Amino acid sequence: MTPLSNRLFQSQDLRQEMKVNPRLYQAMELLYMPLLDLQQHLKTEMAENPFLEMAEADVLNEVSLEETTPEEEKEDEVDWEEVLLDDYNQGGKRRGQFEEKEMTLPTVTEAPDLHDHLLEQLHHLSISDREIRMGEEIIGNIDEAGFLSCELEEIVRCANDWLTDVREVARERAEAIDDPEARAEEQAELEALFQPFDLEDAEAALEVVQAMDPPGVGARDIRESILLQLRHEGEEDTVSHTLVSAHFDDFLNHRWTDIARSLGLTPKEVQNAADRIAQLDPKPGLRYAPPEESYILPDLIVEKVDGEYHVFLNDTSLPRLRISRAYREVARDRNKFKGENKEFISRKLNSANWMIQAIEQRRQTMLKVMNFIVDRQRDFFEKGVQHLKPLTLREVADYIEMHESTVSRVTNEKFVQTPRGVYHLKFFFSSGLETTSGEEISARGVRDKIRILVEQEDSKKPLTDQKIVDLLKSEGIKIARRTVAKYRDQLGILPARMRKRV
Repeated sequence: MTPLSNRLFQSQDLRQEMKVNPRLYQAMELLYMPLLDLQQHLKTEMAENPFLEMAEADVLNEVSLEETTPEEEKEDEVDWEEVLLDDYNQGGKRRGQFEEKEMTLPTVTEAPDLHDHLLEQLHHLSISDREIRMGEEIIGNIDEAGFLSCELEEIVRCANDWLTDVREVARERAEAIDDPEARAEEQAELEALFQPFDLEDAEAALEVVQAMDPPGVGARDIRESILLQLRHEGEEDTVSHTLVSAHFDDFLNHRWTDIARSLGLTPKEVQNAADRIAQLDPKPGLRYAPPEESYILPDLIVEKVDGEYHVFLNDTSLPRLRISRAYREVARDRNKFKGENKEFISRKLNSANWMIQAIEQRRQTMLKVMNFIVDRQRDFFEKGVQHLKPLTLREVADYIEMHESTVSRVTNEKFVQTPRGVYHLKFFFSSGLETTSGEEISARGVRDKIRILVEQEDSKKPLTDQKIVDLLKSEGIKIARRTVAKYRDQLGILPARMRKRV
């Protein structure tokens, strides 16, 4: 066969391939799920698989059997075979007497947001319809932080586009008025109302919006917002106002001496004015932003009992699954089922057994991981964050004899309640720095030491990065100056020059 031949031919080769069982993917997903997600997932599984039921149902079944009469039992007797074959299909849900009742929950009323708050103020003002329309256009372009998010020219263009859309409709309605005098009056009002907006209209409307509550809203940048807030407080003739209006760049860089020399003041007076500015709200609109819903339900609990730390799973809210005895009895007689029915029963029963095993495996894996963390980080539980030890996912994986990716899934979005508070499981993992004694200390513990050193420093002589390096070395911690600078930035701490007080 030549290299350019287009003929069809067959060939065979031998190679090895690894294919992951779909159930293995599902098991990994179960490990990955936090507690709230797992609750919802199990409820869905119970609704779709007739072989799964809650273990707590035993007590309810025993009570109901004792209280019912033989006649009632006959009336309530269920044809399980019919239910199994007719009321389910692949991925289906129960019908008839097993159909879940729809629950009606109370409607949650949302609090007014920033736009609602501004629009309410706008419509209570004694201004013309044109001014209200331009004010609405401006308010619609204010972001969540309270800043104007586009140029005034763009706002004018959008407002005029709106005028074009509604002008013709309004004119047709005016022409339909029978009374000539009333029609002429209406047309005159429309001509005045639908005059195109210009930049002066937008600037005038912006001033109206900027005078509203909260102070500083409608500003185009943080500098203008601060000036608006100072104006609202009647502080336009103060040093604080001058700092922002004429020396904003020096103010941002804490050049108190340069500003003082320029204004003929002492550095202390300039710094006091800067302290006043620091009391203002840099993002005034956020006070009307809806609060972020952040609910944390710890997956694990660590408690100290008789001097020892014990780990418990906080899974009492999870449904305890088991194989339904009623469906299991029906499925036991395999002679009744053939073809698709037999395949369906086998698949659902196997899926139910696997789900129960996977949930138990998840519980045991989480306990193993957390028990190792507690043993390794005992000093943290006893003494605090500065005593955290370096820990990696690989160390945990080697100890529990599982893959590192499994440990990563176990610790993902999982929280633990401890005597020292609620922590993300990732909190206990960090790199380490070597000490002069040859031991290692957690990078998270070093960051906490830096935070404490800065909090305790003399504000008139703040610690430089090199000074922090020297102090940590005196405690036996080897660290480079650039590492201190990186940790300081992570903590949101300014450089020494900008922390200095006069």
